[in-house]
Amino acid sequence: MAQLPILRYPDPRLHTVAKPVQAVDPRIRMLISDMQETMYEAQGIGLAATQVDAHVRLIVIDVSEERNQPLVLINPVLAWASEERVKGDEGCLSVPGIYDGVERAAAVHVTALDGEGQSRTIEAEGLLAVCIQHEMDHLLGKVFVEYLSPLKRNRIKAKMLKQIKEERA
Repeated sequence: MAQLPILRYPDPRLHTVAKPVQAVDPRIRMLISDMQETMYEAQGIGLAATQVDAHVRLIVIDVSEERNQPLVLINPVLAWASEERVKGDEGCLSVPGIYDGVERAAAVHVTALDGEGQSRTIEAEGLLAVCIQHEMDHLLGKVFVEYLSPLKRNRIKAKMLKQIKEERA
């Protein structure tokens, strides 16, 4: 296992649309393992392959208190989303230190392959539903700040660029 570098907003690679995983092979299994290690080390609850510059439709999630219930979604497809909406503060490992309100479906059903390549349907609500939608956005090349006003987005972009510049100095 290896910890992977996480792309930071406004890196243009975060806007790459991910391609379907063709086979759950040793390379994909290693990516899953590396992504889980990266997510846990970064104290995140979800990570999309796009965020680690691997542009395949793969997500790892763990919203459990004990951090011991990893969920793997390969080629996820949103099968249903509730009409009920919830708005909550979201953060992102690619936009560290920034949290803002985003409106999402309160519940979703998603079909995907698991880490063994078995098809499954996940019925999620609450934090898990929000996390799934957030990570699926990454696979479409969308970062949560794109739901915010242009003014907020520009301020966040400037802040991120300043942080990156300071880290390199």
